[in-house]
Amino acid sequence: MNADGRRTEDALELLSAPAEWDLPPGRHLHYKDVLMQQIDQDLGHAPAAAPVSAPTPAPRRRLTRPAFLVPLASTVLAGALALTLTGTGGSPAPADRAATGSAHAQSASLTLHRIAVAAMASDVTPVRDDQFVYVRNLTVSNKGTFEGPVKLGAPHTVETWILQDPRPRKTLGWMRESGKDAVMPGETIPIESTDAVPAGIDHPTYTWLSSLPTDPDALLALLRRDVRVSDGESREQAVFSLIGDLLSQTLMPPRNTAALYKAAARIPGVKEIPDAVDVAGRHGIAITREDASSATRDEWIFDKRSLAFLGARGFITHDKQKGITTDTLMGSTAVLQRAVVDRHGEESAGADS
Repeated sequence: MNADGRRTEDALELLSAPAEWDLPPGRHLHYKDVLMQQIDQDLGHAPAAAPVSAPTPAPRRRLTRPAFLVPLASTVLAGALALTLTGTGGSPAPADRAATGSAHAQSASLTLHRIAVAAMASDVTPVRDDQFVYVRNLTVSNKGTFEGPVKLGAPHTVETWILQDPRPRKTLGWMRESGKDAVMPGETIPIESTDAVPAGIDHPTYTWLSSLPTDPDALLALLRRDVRVSDGESREQAVFSLIGDLLSQTLMPPRNTAALYKAAARIPGVKEIPDAVDVAGRHGIAITREDASSATRDEWIFDKRSLAFLGARGFITHDKQKGITTDTLMGSTAVLQRAVVDRHGEESAGADS
């Protein structure tokens, strides 16, 4: 069977797979330190203020979050209730609220399975160990102080070149920002770690991603076992965040992409929002997960037609010290291009996304 035939067969298998309807409406989420905070620390600069909590003593390197993840506004709550449901007007009874939460979980599971099918039909250029995965994002992030109110900066471009060499390395790639509110605009700076990092969760190369299980249950078990959990964060949310990072900022074979989406559908508390907008102004369907303990929420946004990954947003849901009582956007990113290049600093005219 040729590759196209196998891909069609895999897509049909995904379509016939049972949806995971029994996802409980759990609420978990932890806002992660953005990549530039870690680069500042590595370069000896004063760390940028964390919007929710102080950085953990040994934060895991988030190569895939160059300054974005975070909030929306109270319209998200209204949007989440816009799903087509049967019922009467007025305040919902407890049983109705439970049914609504179950319906949101069912909708998210179904949508993630549809996204997995779409992923199987995509074409991705295999990446050699001597190449780089190039990603260009449009990003907006919080420029306010830790104690002060949220102050979003101007949208600016963030480019990353992630090295695919699987050997343990301290330099994992390079990064360049441009535009207003960019850090060191126009400068290509290394993404470095104190210790040498081999291919794996902290250095997700194409070859490593290709080696992951394609059975979603086995994959979810592996991620739950190996993911690093930050203080105050549930393991389930850490896995949700990790999956979002891998899906948005790496390249991998379609079967592995589909498996990650199906694994995400099995995480309790995952819900769907019928309309969300990334920082580039593109509307799409959102998959979200909220964490009551850290008062934060993350979103993944997908094109409504192609179901391609568009971007992500991160929110604070409440903060008494800052007077925040509803969802407040802390950062957003739009994935504009992903490609395979031979050298860092090289910009590709084509894209694999």
